[in-house]
Amino acid sequence: MSKNSHLGHQARKRFGQNFLNNDAVISSIVDAINPEPGENLIEIGPGLGALTEPVVERAGKLSVVELDRDLAHRLRHHPFLAEHLTIHEIDALKFDFSSLVKPNLPLRIFGNLPYNISTPLIFHLLTFKNDVKDMHFMLQKEVVQRMAASPDTKAYGRLSIMTQYQCQVLPVMEIGPEAFTPPPKVDSAIVRLIPHAEIKNPVKELSMLNQVCLTAFNQRRKTIRNSFKKLISADNLERLDISPTLRPENLSIDEYIKIANFLSDNPASIEK
Repeated sequence: MSKNSHLGHQARKRFGQNFLNNDAVISSIVDAINPEPGENLIEIGPGLGALTEPVVERAGKLSVVELDRDLAHRLRHHPFLAEHLTIHEIDALKFDFSSLVKPNLPLRIFGNLPYNISTPLIFHLLTFKNDVKDMHFMLQKEVVQRMAASPDTKAYGRLSIMTQYQCQVLPVMEIGPEAFTPPPKVDSAIVRLIPHAEIKNPVKELSMLNQVCLTAFNQRRKTIRNSFKKLISADNLERLDISPTLRPENLSIDEYIKIANFLSDNPASIEK
């Protein structure tokens, strides 16, 4: 049992709380994060401190973002952790992570993310990618598979394209439900995201790439000729060397970039 198990906090469904309680798993995760003294470390959703304690032991200081008032209060009065933490009691989805940047100290963000908000939270965090060195997250295994998926697979979609366009996506390890209290109904996995220092094939407008992906994967069974009807004509797809008979999962990230850049250059072609 971990040293937090006696704290008696009831996990809250509305916050999607599942607390880690397996020491071997916890130390493997902390090894993967590899926190060092002097780094600008931020934990999202520290919960009962299962990762917080070993990270503080290695790094000395940590900022944490915690929405649950009871848990934030508990951390503020924790006999060991309190003096090592800067606590931001706020919803991570609304938090301006760039406010934590220090000169020459990019952010290293990690956390056991609530599964019910993991995708919007990843998209929010990616908006700060220029200030981030790396991110380590525990997510539902299926979400990690979608992030890392290649074209021509069922898991490939908007999350794969938008994440891989901005970061290197490295699945680290898988974790079964028995490592948590209460055990979730799904398997979990750790993913490491390292923002690209430079993007070799840049998109002109990230929002346009997002719109193209949303349109495509909203109707992933259709050919792109049909799903893109209001965005781009079959003739223009052919001009871009993209066959209109393909399905959304058959297109590479570079082909999505090509479509997005064409639309940024030719906004008049989009049906309002």
